[in-house]
Amino acid sequence: MGKFSIKTTEKGCRFNLVAGNGEVIASSQVYKSLRSCKGGIASVQACAPIANIEDQTKEGWEAAKCPKFQVYLDKAGEFRFRLLAKNGQNICHGEGYTRRQGCMNGIESVRKNAADAPIVMEEA
Repeated sequence: MGKFSIKTTEKGCRFNLVAGNGEVIASSQVYKSLRSCKGGIASVQACAPIANIEDQTKEGWEAAKCPKFQVYLDKAGEFRFRLLAKNGQNICHGEGYTRRQGCMNGIESVRKNAADAPIVMEEA
């Protein structure tokens, strides 16, 4: 089972969604407060299971309605995803993958792990 790991920084706090094997599946932006960070987690938990997939790496792709996972190529040519909330705000993003299927597997892992993942505070 996965978990949301919250870590505080000098500028605020951020979360990682961590799979049962210890791998980070998705990361957030830095939030100014713990409360807003937990709100971001709640948004991931609500949106991930129902989010559409907008694959911008396919020719002729069509925009999907939010909430959605956007799949795109970064400047280094790696496949990445970001999860956009119902209001279009970016709530988390994945790492770079060399293959599209790896990125799609990352999305499925977020869907699988986010809904009931406990929240833990990590030491700074």
